[in-house]
Amino acid sequence: MDTFKGLVVILMSSVLVNNYVLSRFLGICPFLGVSKKLNQAVGMGISVIFVMLMATAVTWPIQMYVLNTLGLGYAQNIVFILVIAALVQFIEIVLKKFIPSLHKSLGVYLPLITTNCAVLGVTINNILDGYNFLESMVSSLGCGLGFLLAMVLFSGVRSLIDERLVPKAFKGLPVTLIAASFVSLAFFGFAGIVDNLFA
Repeated sequence: MDTFKGLVVILMSSVLVNNYVLSRFLGICPFLGVSKKLNQAVGMGISVIFVMLMATAVTWPIQMYVLNTLGLGYAQNIVFILVIAALVQFIEIVLKKFIPSLHKSLGVYLPLITTNCAVLGVTINNILDGYNFLESMVSSLGCGLGFLLAMVLFSGVRSLIDERLVPKAFKGLPVTLIAASFVSLAFFGFAGIVDNLFA
């Protein structure tokens, strides 16, 4: 039961408290670039969840059984980036073949998952936090769900902004960044919830 509670705490804190986009400010490029339309935001969020899970499933054993064993911990970043790049290429091929409309709508942002620091951050932080394989997978799922949640919420906010009269000086990126900061502030209210989840 304690293991279950620990996994729930990891999941909830990854989604809400330590949200990689809104609390740690990682993965901002796709967050700002692909959140204009809901279907694009959902597609990008699901792709990131898949990449995070697959990257963790591959990088955790590589770190524990190859890099640590051979004393090559210093090569962690390079190896992890190569793994993530290969996974993104695989997803791009699959989407192009089976869901071409989503592939076309994601456009240039799909290859940008390769350079999405949130994906690399999740794989590295799972190691630094000392998580075992199951905890790492749960953490990655939570971080991916948090990314999806942030994308969907911000997509709704941006659709509301587009319907309003915005002063000329704030149109475009300035009002988008201001809106993102307000959404981010809202997530800081979740900090105490996870701490008292099983109190």
